[in-house]
Amino acid sequence: MNFEPYPFEKLTTLLEGIIPNKGYHPSVLTIGEPQFETPEFIQDALRDNTPLLKKYPKTTGETILREAQRNFVEKRFSVTLSDAQIIPTFGTREVLFNFPQFLLFDKKNPVMAYTNPFYQIYEGAAIATRSKVIHLNLNAVNNMKPEIKEDELQACDLVILNFPNNPTTATLTVEELGTWVKLALKHDFVLLNDECYSEIYTNKPTPSLLEAAKLVGNDTFKNTLVINSISKRSSAPGLRSGFIAGDAEVLKEYMKYRTYIGCASPLPLQHAAAAAWNDEDHVAKARAVYKENFILAKEILGSEIPQATFYLWMQVDNALEFTKKLYKKYNVKVLPGEFLARENAKGENPGKGFIRIALVESQEKTKDALLRIKECLNEQR
Repeated sequence: MNFEPYPFEKLTTLLEGIIPNKGYHPSVLTIGEPQFETPEFIQDALRDNTPLLKKYPKTTGETILREAQRNFVEKRFSVTLSDAQIIPTFGTREVLFNFPQFLLFDKKNPVMAYTNPFYQIYEGAAIATRSKVIHLNLNAVNNMKPEIKEDELQACDLVILNFPNNPTTATLTVEELGTWVKLALKHDFVLLNDECYSEIYTNKPTPSLLEAAKLVGNDTFKNTLVINSISKRSSAPGLRSGFIAGDAEVLKEYMKYRTYIGCASPLPLQHAAAAAWNDEDHVAKARAVYKENFILAKEILGSEIPQATFYLWMQVDNALEFTKKLYKKYNVKVLPGEFLARENAKGENPGKGFIRIALVESQEKTKDALLRIKECLNEQR
């Protein structure tokens, strides 16, 4: 298997040999990792349950975690799930890589479609499954929303959406998501929405694909799945707690497959994760911080405040050159958008000319970094 280097590896190569300005302290705005302490009550739950390390965890997940995740879905999206319609997972990255391998194993010539730009694990799964790939390109012309081409979709076995979107920050309405659910039923492909940024919204809560399924009358979530995680919402990426939920028929067989993978979450982590999934107050506090960072960005850079995520997807003249200059002169690291995308059929990379800025620091550190970015932008005008 020939995997592409991860975007962060490409960034390291791009910046190799460049000595950053030591007059500034380093500012790293590349990775979507909240730079805040995991709330104390979550840490307490982890510490209190360390005696459980003597026990093997079940692949199916403990009742306390499954109930917490189902409660989250019900409170947040007004969707009631049965126990057969949700599986706790070890974060969501592992699911995004191994679920396609499970689903497409018996397909002679599998076809996957996913948004472009994308989270690179989608591409890794396509390589691992020898799938033909159809890119759902996101660009300014389509307002960063995936275009529907039914002649291509009818050949798909698996379609992965990612809304709220990383890196473009775009969102889809529940009606737009409903259109995709209807397409999945019409053309009989499995539709998976990566909803890991659903809780990082600025004003109005973003919808789930599960809500959309119910809206269009797909009450059993046939061909419809979502994944979600506490990594962003709870500043706890190290807990590796996520879930996949939706079509019980698909999940029943996937659960059998998972028993062979060996990625069950340790019991202390499950109890800590359950505490996180059950609490909304700490999430609201985190959202408020991210919103303030966006307000700062608007004041300093004139950027629009997105509806969700903690990223800025900002257009620049030459992303590669800008990234190098910003690092050399101002000791700030950002990620060129073309590292997060691939060329379309016309040879166009929809990430070209953009940089992704992760606003995951405190307001003080964020303001300092944004002012440096502004100075660098002013120099190229």
